[in-house]
Amino acid sequence: MLNLNEITAFPQEVIEKIGFYVYRLLDPRNGETFYVGKGKGNRVFNHAKLVKEALLAEESSKSEDEVPETSEDLKFEMINRILKAGLEPIIIIHRHGMDEATAFHVEDALMDAYPSLANKVAGHGNSEIGTMHVKDLIDKYKVEEADFGDDKVILININASFAEEKSVYDAVRFAWRINVSKAQQADYILAVSKGVIRGVFIAREWKPATKANFPEYDKDVENRYGFIGTDAPAEIQQKYLGKRIPDSYRKKGAMAPVKYNYQ
Repeated sequence: MLNLNEITAFPQEVIEKIGFYVYRLLDPRNGETFYVGKGKGNRVFNHAKLVKEALLAEESSKSEDEVPETSEDLKFEMINRILKAGLEPIIIIHRHGMDEATAFHVEDALMDAYPSLANKVAGHGNSEIGTMHVKDLIDKYKVEEADFGDDKVILININASFAEEKSVYDAVRFAWRINVSKAQQADYILAVSKGVIRGVFIAREWKPATKANFPEYDKDVENRYGFIGTDAPAEIQQKYLGKRIPDSYRKKGAMAPVKYNYQ
């Protein structure tokens, strides 16, 4: 916590360490935050300049309630009122050590948290990602549920293998404990991660999971199978890709790891 009279600038070695920061100005009369700002270097101490201007203006002011002509925003008015009470604003460095993009987000979040601020403008883009009721947030981002219709699909949960492979295709095609004769009836293979369909493929051929059949994996997996296939046509991709699977397929154990939508 800084007093505006005590410190007027950061030492250079401090500036080099703290990066972008977000700060708050507090009214010492009630402890309330009246301004949130983002800065780098000695940006926060520009308010000290405002204080000095306010002091000079106070001396030449004709009216007790007159606001200096140099003041065009509520922040300056608030600082001026605090000075008239014989006090000084308090500066809090709320977060530091950030890049500019992160500082913008922190600044936005604090602006949302203190709706009565003297800031001239709202935060950057906070109408899109700012304060929302949880229902509004769910409505905004909850993806459409997939409708399988008459398609025969196999849903394969790739949560465990997704991060290990270079592509969704590599993650979904090897190697599963599966009923091959039943799998051959499927129209499409749906790669599912965290309940969302990440890839849609057509299996051209199912083979035992061996190095001979899948040399790129360089291992044999007993009693498991993989498939060789292709991406589904564009219209099928559009039908399924990015959509969430129905809740009935997300029950505990239902996606561990292969599920059919047909008998």
